[in-house]
Amino acid sequence: MIKRNKAFISKFIIHKVGNKFNEAKNVYSEDVVTFDEDSYKLMQPFLLKPFGNLTESYRFNHHADINLNEINNYAQNIFKEESSFIEVSKNVVKHLFEQSNSAQIKTGDVIIALFEDIEYRDVNTQALGIFKIENKADFFQTYLEDNSFDVFVQKGISTKRVDKGCLVINSQDDAGYTVLTVDNNNYDAQYWIQNFLNIKFADDSNRHTQVYIDLCKDFSEEVIKQEFGNQQQNQFLAQTIDFFKENETVNVDDFKETVFEEDNTKELFEGYKKQFEDTNGVLVRNQFSISEAVVKKQKKKIKTEIKLDTNIQIKLDIDAPDAAEEYLEKGYDEERKMQYYKVYFNEED
Repeated sequence: MIKRNKAFISKFIIHKVGNKFNEAKNVYSEDVVTFDEDSYKLMQPFLLKPFGNLTESYRFNHHADINLNEINNYAQNIFKEESSFIEVSKNVVKHLFEQSNSAQIKTGDVIIALFEDIEYRDVNTQALGIFKIENKADFFQTYLEDNSFDVFVQKGISTKRVDKGCLVINSQDDAGYTVLTVDNNNYDAQYWIQNFLNIKFADDSNRHTQVYIDLCKDFSEEVIKQEFGNQQQNQFLAQTIDFFKENETVNVDDFKETVFEEDNTKELFEGYKKQFEDTNGVLVRNQFSISEAVVKKQKKKIKTEIKLDTNIQIKLDIDAPDAAEEYLEKGYDEERKMQYYKVYFNEED
């Protein structure tokens, strides 16, 4: 979603957020951090790497007026007047503190950073980063004393991953700023996404593609697999990915005509589509542009395997949607009283 090759941190500050439920107080810094070279080389990728492969983006939300969204306003203030960075960063922490409405909301370090030259959709721009570090890792520190080395344990921030973070991209359209977010410590689904950021999914091709693929994955598991078996399920998934790879747009009628041969299966899909929308509170578009990035990412997650109770697995190639039908045959052996798969091939690799 973003490229960080040329990105650099222009402003950086750390505060500590408490929890009003257990009376833990906020602690504020009064000045920005000045990095040494080694610290900076670790910090920049640590903060930005989680956003490199994100395909879904968000927009700020508010029930009355988007201009009343707190983080939207704070980001706008910093983008317009960078001298306000320290004071606005404190307001961000105060707003985060107000969302700690239960004892399970963790205290932690809050990093506010202003990035320059982040590449988003082929344009270099600014981004405001807000990160919450909730978990500290134990590490050993060694020291020399009286000509011998000793060791003690310290707690620090692990460079493996950010617990919670968001990037507000300084690029606006009619729907406002683009927001990217990660939450690797998701103990309260509403705390970060809804209460603190108050964001909703962007209405774009990434979201439409993601929702449609989710629909097809669930349909394959709950309908195709149950009604027709594993082989047909995997073939359907391969045909779905193939359709997305071969087309620039999805039209639901074209999709059904291409993927399903029988009218009753088309009807099953249409009925499940309505059920999926109601259950997940989403709208599945009947026509939309396909996001190649989402298809590529989801393709890696789809497993087209047939697992048998005889400890044998048959792995199907998702890039060859017709192979399962052409070279894989299912039957029943009367002598053994067992089902079987017959696989046709010319040579072994």
